[in-house]
Amino acid sequence: MVPKIHSGALCTVEPITDVGVLAVHDIVLCKVGGAQYLHLIKAIQGDRFQIGNNRGRINGWITASGIFGRLVKVEP
Repeated sequence: MVPKIHSGALCTVEPITDVGVLAVHDIVLCKVGGAQYLHLIKAIQGDRFQIGNNRGRINGWITASGIFGRLVKVEP
């Protein structure tokens, strides 16, 4: 499977002020276990977001407070 973001690519992330704008398949910057990662939103359930990767792996659920921004641009 081809990655959505290649290693070393410059990523532009915009802050999220309203989590209501987030949708399934958005790529978000989130904090998991003390580290920050870009993850896909796989599902939304109220104020919880299921995050995972491009290979089908589900990493778990986070709340809106764990999401810092949404990916808006990727440059090689």
